[in-house]
Amino acid sequence: VSTSLELSNKNNQLGGLIPKEIKNLFRLRVLNLSSNSLEGSLPSNLSKLIELRVLDLTSNKITGLVPKKLGDLKNLNILNLGKNRLHGPIPPYLSNISSLTVLSLGTNFLSGPVPFELGRLQRLQVLDATINNLTGEIPPSIYNTSSLESLALASNSLCGQFPSNIGDILPKLLVFNMFFNKFTGEIPASLYNLTKIKVIRAAFNHLEGTITSGLGNLPFLEMYNIGFNLGVILVSIGNLSKTLSTLLMGGNRFSGKIPESIGYLTGLRLLNISDNSLTGEIPQDIGKLKDLQELELARNQLTGRIPDSIGDLGALNKINLAQNKLEDISSLESLVSLDLSSNNFSGHIPSSIKDCQSLENLKMAGNNLDGPIPDALAEVKGLEFLDHSSNQLSGVIPPRLQDLQAMKFLNISFNNLEGWVASRGAFKDRSKVYMEGNPKLCIHTCRKTRTHRKLLKVSIITCVVGLIAICEKKSSTSTSSSSSSLLKDELRRATETFNPRNLLGVGSFGSVFKGVIRGVVVAVKVIDLKANGYYKGFIAECEALRNVRRMNLVKLITSCSSIDFKNNEFLALVYEFLGNVSLEEWIKGKHRKPVGTVGLSLEERVNVAIDIASALDYLYNDCEVHVVHCDLKPSNILLTEDMVAKVGDFGLARVLFDASDDRHHASISSTHVLKGSIGYIPPEYGIGEKPSQAGDVYGFGVMLLELSSGKSPMDEFFEGDQNLISWISYGFQGNAIMEVIDPKLKRLIDVSGAQLHAKLDCLKKTIEVGLACTAYAAGERMNMRDVLRLLKEAKGKLIKGN
Repeated sequence: VSTSLELSNKNNQLGGLIPKEIKNLFRLRVLNLSSNSLEGSLPSNLSKLIELRVLDLTSNKITGLVPKKLGDLKNLNILNLGKNRLHGPIPPYLSNISSLTVLSLGTNFLSGPVPFELGRLQRLQVLDATINNLTGEIPPSIYNTSSLESLALASNSLCGQFPSNIGDILPKLLVFNMFFNKFTGEIPASLYNLTKIKVIRAAFNHLEGTITSGLGNLPFLEMYNIGFNLGVILVSIGNLSKTLSTLLMGGNRFSGKIPESIGYLTGLRLLNISDNSLTGEIPQDIGKLKDLQELELARNQLTGRIPDSIGDLGALNKINLAQNKLEDISSLESLVSLDLSSNNFSGHIPSSIKDCQSLENLKMAGNNLDGPIPDALAEVKGLEFLDHSSNQLSGVIPPRLQDLQAMKFLNISFNNLEGWVASRGAFKDRSKVYMEGNPKLCIHTCRKTRTHRKLLKVSIITCVVGLIAICEKKSSTSTSSSSSSLLKDELRRATETFNPRNLLGVGSFGSVFKGVIRGVVVAVKVIDLKANGYYKGFIAECEALRNVRRMNLVKLITSCSSIDFKNNEFLALVYEFLGNVSLEEWIKGKHRKPVGTVGLSLEERVNVAIDIASALDYLYNDCEVHVVHCDLKPSNILLTEDMVAKVGDFGLARVLFDASDDRHHASISSTHVLKGSIGYIPPEYGIGEKPSQAGDVYGFGVMLLELSSGKSPMDEFFEGDQNLISWISYGFQGNAIMEVIDPKLKRLIDVSGAQLHAKLDCLKKTIEVGLACTAYAAGERMNMRDVLRLLKEAKGKLIKGN
């Protein structure tokens, strides 16, 4: 009789529920159904398999609670339920499985405290509950489980202090993984008594204190990650073990120079001491790290030139020296990724860049580079990411760049480039190419530009000629347009006489219905004639959108304004229909993707932010008349089925005129009434300031923080003087970024490697922009063009990391 059932090969693709009949396999000792697509809850009758030694259901789609009955499996050695969708508490009854050596519950939705009873498992070697929603302190009984070799509770909301004698009471510990929590106090010096330990990960907590020389007593240490805490002081680095392959100490308060003794750590493959206050030059001895693959020294105050010795590191494939004060570059021919953005590099981009044939990511934005983009860059055939934005580059874009078929992201915005831009190859998909801020560039051909603009103007005038008549003055009650009456009847038919089942939502000045006109699905906004200022709202929306055509703005198709023979007024606006829902519903997790994932990924959130910023930048800087929205909030942002964000509901919008314009005084006479929605209104509107771009920027900033945190500014979570902005600001300044991000987003972020750093960089940049946009004083807020540029940089970090 078989005692083992193993169907863990991913190609099996087993789906559906775990059959209840499995209880009949009572002699089964090994049940391995990992890496499939099993759904539903765990059947409690698994407890009938009393001979079971191994139960492995990792990487499925199992939901529900962890059954208490599993505690009846007295002979079980290994219980692995990781990477599922289990929720609820960790049942204390698991402590009844006295033979248990491995308990793995990571990457689920488990909540509540770590049960005190688990400390009874005196044979337990591995306790893994990473990436859950566990809270409270780790009970002392866990630390007394002297058999533990791996204690992994990372990425939860656990708090408290580590016992000072942890290295003495857990003598067999090989893995200590506690990053992304809320632990306080010092890193216990007794950890350095664990001479066999291989991994120490305590980053992203609130730890402080001193890294003592005892760290050098760990001959088998492979990874040491204590980055992004409140301030850990490094006494020595040269006496660390030569077996150390990963050293991550970014985001602390290290100052002074990088010691030359760094060259003694010859086993290093990944070195990250970014986000500190290091000064001086990068030491030549770093060239002794022959196995080094990734070097992260970004966001310090390093000066001078990049040492030539780095060019001898044959294994080095990624280097990030962004946001320092470096001034020169050496040969780095083996690199896959090079980030030198925001330094003091000047002069021409060397044509020798063509020798970096392995290069996939090249970022040199935010320097003082001038001259042309070297034609030789086209010889780096594998280049996927190129960012030369915000320099002083001039001349034409080399035509050969369009032959870079691997290109996924190209940013050459805000330079002095000129001439024609290719339309094929790398330049074919304009959504991946950013060229703003180069006024002399011709997107197609320069000679046709003037004609094209004329044709565009004629087209726009033709489309909106009806709107212009509507948006002048209210019609006389004695007249009505037959075409408007016809359209009114059409709208009634299209919406089934405005049937409630077609209702899409209710806004400031009316209700929006789904309808079909002549075979085209549309959204019909019927103005509520009882709403205060309804007619001004109608006029505002017409005025704001009549000259606007932009991908990221909800398209106004036509309008209807009529009065029937009974003197009943009817006002409506007809918009394009967007198949998805509002950003508000996505943030709140009310909308689910077809594959079942709740919420937006980090990439989607950044793309949404860029879409909104692009629309606002257009309204402020490139539109024929400058428009402010006055009511930016997630419910007014709609998403297409392709997840493209579009700004809608311009009922409170204002057109800004020059002071010399006769309409200027009329427009500001109605602006002393508070405009917008609570939580998104800038402080200055409360004291009668007129609507402004800076006011919109504030609302956009609040939305950006809401996108990052998942919390509305009106969330009941905030009490007293605390609000969304102050809460996120506190977490951001305290390096507790993971405490303030959306839990749904936290679950989607990789927990290790280069992708983790890229996503954290992107998150930090996005939150930083949100905080800059919500400055209390209007004059201190960022302008939208800079917002757009920085958000694209944040997106670039993601693409580079992926």
